[in-house]
Amino acid sequence: MQDIIVAIDGYSGCGKSSTAKAVAYFLDYTYIDSGAMYRAVTIFFLREEIDLQQSQKVSEALNKINIHFDRNKDTQENETYLNGENVEREIRKMEVSDFVSDVSAIPQVREKMVQQQRQMGKQKRVVMDGRDIGTNVFPDAELKVFMTADLEVRAIRRKQELTQKGVQVDLDDIKKNLTERDRIDTQRLENPLTKAHDAVVLDTTHLDFNEQVEQLVRLAKKLIGV
Repeated sequence: MQDIIVAIDGYSGCGKSSTAKAVAYFLDYTYIDSGAMYRAVTIFFLREEIDLQQSQKVSEALNKINIHFDRNKDTQENETYLNGENVEREIRKMEVSDFVSDVSAIPQVREKMVQQQRQMGKQKRVVMDGRDIGTNVFPDAELKVFMTADLEVRAIRRKQELTQKGVQVDLDDIKKNLTERDRIDTQRLENPLTKAHDAVVLDTTHLDFNEQVEQLVRLAKKLIGV
């Protein structure tokens, strides 16, 4: 058997995070939510009213940020902590969703987060999802997956996810948010969202959650040798 890195990239609302969590569980691997890291940075910037156009202010703010994950004893889910504060619920709010792509497009932000992510993956046995994991963070990952789905399906799934968290948002607003995030993510100059040449494409439009998890676990186990 060999230890591997599973890198999952794709568009917003494809179920990357929930799928990655489940895959990590079945493989007994560590799940790293890169999106949550960028959302945590976004919260800090919003609170401190950081002007994204001022490079010096951005760099100074990044030096004040410490992000880590801790497992909730009741739910057994990893939760995101920003400078010691549990921000797991706050990072999922629409005000963060509307701003996170702009923040994550900043070169200094991506450099800082990638450093942390690579450190987390040094021992392998990790599953990480995001937008440039297979192309930039872990270009040598043994398994790279690119997830996609129709916009309408993604919007409905995101609405269901938010509703379960007690957040009510209009479906049209979610569609606009996803469309804009797709535009920013694919057109940014610094490591834009794109499929790695050796990534497996997984279209989840007509797959339920269990089906997409099963497909990825099967691919991973084949590489691991179990």
